[in-house]
Amino acid sequence: MSETKAESKSKNPKKANLSDHSSIKHLLDESVSEIVKSRGYVENTRLSNLKLSIGAIVIIIALFAQFYNKKFPENRDFLIGCIASYPFYMVCFILDSGKYIIVNGILQVVSYTKEKNAILFTHPPVGAFSTGLVVSSKLPRFSDLYTLTVASADPKSISANKPVEFTKSVTQWFTKDGVLVEGLFWKEVDGLINDYAREPKKSK
Repeated sequence: MSETKAESKSKNPKKANLSDHSSIKHLLDESVSEIVKSRGYVENTRLSNLKLSIGAIVIIIALFAQFYNKKFPENRDFLIGCIASYPFYMVCFILDSGKYIIVNGILQVVSYTKEKNAILFTHPPVGAFSTGLVVSSKLPRFSDLYTLTVASADPKSISANKPVEFTKSVTQWFTKDGVLVEGLFWKEVDGLINDYAREPKKSK
């Protein structure tokens, strides 16, 4: 199994544009998710599904408003109804031009309050007396310092461990050509997950 992993890494090296902050973070985040899942954690997609559902509702409302078969002011009552949904779906309409701007404010609220810097939510490993994980990362603009945090998805649970994190320069994980040295990065992330598992459980 490990040989197959090594072979796939050498055949398909992961590469980032070192001058592009987003490219570096995206590649590291993807690799972190892969490493965490390899430890038996299954991704929890509940929040992603919620965001998709909200987005679909917003789009449906916008389509109804766009293609409603009456024009203003005949469609005034209908548009008022759409605007009344603003507090719930944050949909804003420009009435005079007949064009509509969809503002996904509620999605931003979900992202700010629930996701924050999270890149992965997981379920607990099968048969383990532990919670799922929330894995978060930060790579500030114009900085080479990447912060990775592993915390419990249910911090109030008796089986929740204390959060652990590291902050390290991304320069140690990439070659000058932008190829990720996966072995080094894998070791760092794997070690952080081990540190989390070793942290004492919270007392009642």
